[in-house]
Amino acid sequence: MTSYSKLEDLLNLTKEYIHNEDSTKKIVHAYEVAEKMHNGQFRKSGEPYIIHPLNVACILASLHVGPDTICAGLLHDVVEDTSMTKEELASEFGEDIAELVDGVTKVGQLKFVSLEEKQVENHQHMLLAMAKDIRVIVVKLADRLHNIRTLGSLNSEKQVRIAKETLEIYAPLAHKLGIFRIKAELEDTALKYVEPAYYNKILGQIKSEDSVRMQNVDHTIDEIKKLLDESGLKNYRIKGRIKNIYSIYKKMVNQNKDFKDIYDILAIRVIVDSIGECYQVLGIIHSHYTPVPKRFKDYIAVPKPNMYQSLHTTVISNDGFTFEVQIRTEDMDRVAEYGIAAHWAYKEGVEYSKEREQFEIAQKLKWYGDLLKFSEEEKSDDAKDYVETVKEDLLNTNVYVYTPQGEVIDLPVGATPLDFAYKIHTNIGNKTVGAMVNNHIVPLDYELQTGDIISIKTNKNSFGPSENWLKIAKTTHAKHKIKSFLNKQNRDILVLHGKELVDEEFHQNKIISYELTDVFAKENFTKNNINNLDELYLEVGKGNLSPKTVLSKFTGDDQNKLEEAFNRQMERNQRILTTNSDTGVVVEGLTNPQLKLGSCCNPIPGDEIIGYVTKGNGIVVHHLNCKNAKTFQKERIIPLKWATNPGRKYPVSIKIEATSNMNLLVEIMNTVSASNMSILAINANSSSVVSTIVKLKVMCNNLLDLEKMIINLKKVKYIYNIERENL
Repeated sequence: MTSYSKLEDLLNLTKEYIHNEDSTKKIVHAYEVAEKMHNGQFRKSGEPYIIHPLNVACILASLHVGPDTICAGLLHDVVEDTSMTKEELASEFGEDIAELVDGVTKVGQLKFVSLEEKQVENHQHMLLAMAKDIRVIVVKLADRLHNIRTLGSLNSEKQVRIAKETLEIYAPLAHKLGIFRIKAELEDTALKYVEPAYYNKILGQIKSEDSVRMQNVDHTIDEIKKLLDESGLKNYRIKGRIKNIYSIYKKMVNQNKDFKDIYDILAIRVIVDSIGECYQVLGIIHSHYTPVPKRFKDYIAVPKPNMYQSLHTTVISNDGFTFEVQIRTEDMDRVAEYGIAAHWAYKEGVEYSKEREQFEIAQKLKWYGDLLKFSEEEKSDDAKDYVETVKEDLLNTNVYVYTPQGEVIDLPVGATPLDFAYKIHTNIGNKTVGAMVNNHIVPLDYELQTGDIISIKTNKNSFGPSENWLKIAKTTHAKHKIKSFLNKQNRDILVLHGKELVDEEFHQNKIISYELTDVFAKENFTKNNINNLDELYLEVGKGNLSPKTVLSKFTGDDQNKLEEAFNRQMERNQRILTTNSDTGVVVEGLTNPQLKLGSCCNPIPGDEIIGYVTKGNGIVVHHLNCKNAKTFQKERIIPLKWATNPGRKYPVSIKIEATSNMNLLVEIMNTVSASNMSILAINANSSSVVSTIVKLKVMCNNLLDLEKMIINLKKVKYIYNIERENL
């Protein structure tokens, strides 16, 4: 851990790759401005404050970032902690540096109720700024790295809070960016404050066994060198390293292992010139040492989402010593240490726009592309929801699965096909009816494993998510989308129900022809916080507003308005439509037409319908989306409407997909009965040990009643999909 105390330390680092005199002058000027603005300020350690931004800039220079990013590191606290404004900063150093500093600023301008809320807002501010410019998080990581190096000067409460925050937010971000050097130090230093007993125990065990283990490693390295020399390999490097303390701690806690049971505490790294030589070295290692089963990983053929590439294998030496071997090229090793920074290390004379850089990074780092997309789509004011989604879904990903096209999708441990579907697209998630993993049908609550190939089955006529899906989905993003759908669905049902109640009230008062508008709703019900017609119907559907009140507002004391309504009614009666009492369907211009409801799709009032003129059997009424409608001759199709009050019940068929359970049919029958519907037929067929398909035929009044019943059915915990038959 290196500490820097003067400007020369920074310039010694930058001169390795920055040779342009103007760039160096800019960095020196940024240091001088930062020193001047922070003059008289001191850190808790007693050091002048300038030591902190200087060290942040030096950490950035070790990553070979550009001059503007180094300047932002030097100036990252001047707007927050001094009298300098963002506008003054932009005037002095340009918009790029000012925007970077603004993005890095730890605290937004909002007022907060509590420290916890303040921290959540800070994280949201940071993540949104990062979505605009990824350099923000690189500066932020350097800032956090120096802060955690100097935690010793703070009180114990602050030490633990900052260390926990580091493990939850910053270390995962460093991992996602592939910057192993920063990640490892953040994790190990934070662990020292969060779990000091564990940290000291592991450190002591490493030291006590260090000499013996390193002797084994040195001996094994000599053996491998001899093997590689004999094979004719010339240009290679080989070294041994101890895994960082936090990774050992995670294995001990998560896998409930003792220190002595962790085999790969020490790793030997072999670095060669080409990918072909990587596999050649692997063959040599496996031919001389015994590989441990299921411990080989090929991250060259399938890189990790943070671009990490290497061959990993765990082997047993001839004297029983178990160790891990990592084999990679020089470029791969550079990426493993510096991550994304290795890809866009500053090169003089190469002009890169911020937008092009962002695009290229999003192409290389899929999770960053997901963050850009998520931050654009989710304009939520709920900072906590945003931060939790990013933390749980984007940062905490350890399972890597594939689409049928071979695209890698990263998800948190415990994720299900539903999480996968919503990660691909919201509409795919909402219309999911089944999943296949590795060409086998699986239930929607199947726990995905690294390497799985997932194919999602969708149906455009699916009624969408059920409440049970909230128990199946593991990612915050999927749960958020499911809740949004259910809330909207329930809202739509209430709006329709409210409209139905208002219509009924008007008809009972002999007003058949009338028109309610958004203007009517807003003018008469603003005090009820109603601004449009849908909101009016919603409040009626909820029972917060009486349909009689709507009627009285419509008629009022204005006799002219009432007469106008009756005139419109009489005009409508002049061209009244004929209603067939058997079907409840209206055909304009025909008296007593021969009508029949299509048994293939079972249309019900509320459905969009069409008529098909048959030869000899009159007009058959079909749902607009009936599968058979695709074969109809266009000239035989006529428009149809439902009568206002058909006054009869209709059969309708639905298909239910559910997890197999002996109580399933009982639950379905009870739910249908509670919805005041009668069952015409019910048939269950188990498609597998875990899945059952139920065909249900019921009698209902209209689409609204059917949708109410379906919402209740979705609450049955075994049911995961419901759809209409033949649509």
